[in-house]
Amino acid sequence: MEIWINPACSKCRSALTLLDAEGADYTVRRYLEDVPSEDEIRGVLERLGLEPWDITRTGEADAKELGLKEWPRDAASRERWITALAEHPKLIQRPIITADDGTAVVGRTDEAVRDALSH
Repeated sequence: MEIWINPACSKCRSALTLLDAEGADYTVRRYLEDVPSEDEIRGVLERLGLEPWDITRTGEADAKELGLKEWPRDAASRERWITALAEHPKLIQRPIITADDGTAVVGRTDEAVRDALSH
C-alpha cells in the first residue's frame, strides 16, 4: 500500500493516523517532492476509476492561473489535464491510497481510508 501525501494537509495526517492505528503496512510518498509522472497519474486514475478532473483541486492558485474551471472535461482534453497535474502536483487531490490488490481511493474520509484497508 502506498499513500500520496502532503504533510501540511490535515486530511493526510488523519489518514496516516488511522493507518497507523490499524497497523497497516504502507509506504509514504510526499508527492510534492517526489512528483508522479504522467504515466503514474494515468495508472492511479485507472485504479481509482476516475478522470483527471475528478482528482483536481480546482480551488488552488495554480488552477485559477491555468483557468482549469473553463477547461473541457472530455476525452479529447484528458491528456491536457494529466499534463497539468504532473506539472503542478499541488493540484492533485490528497491523500491517494493505492492498495495492494490494484485498487485505489482518495482517502479524504475515515470511511475511504478503511475501504483501502479492506483491500
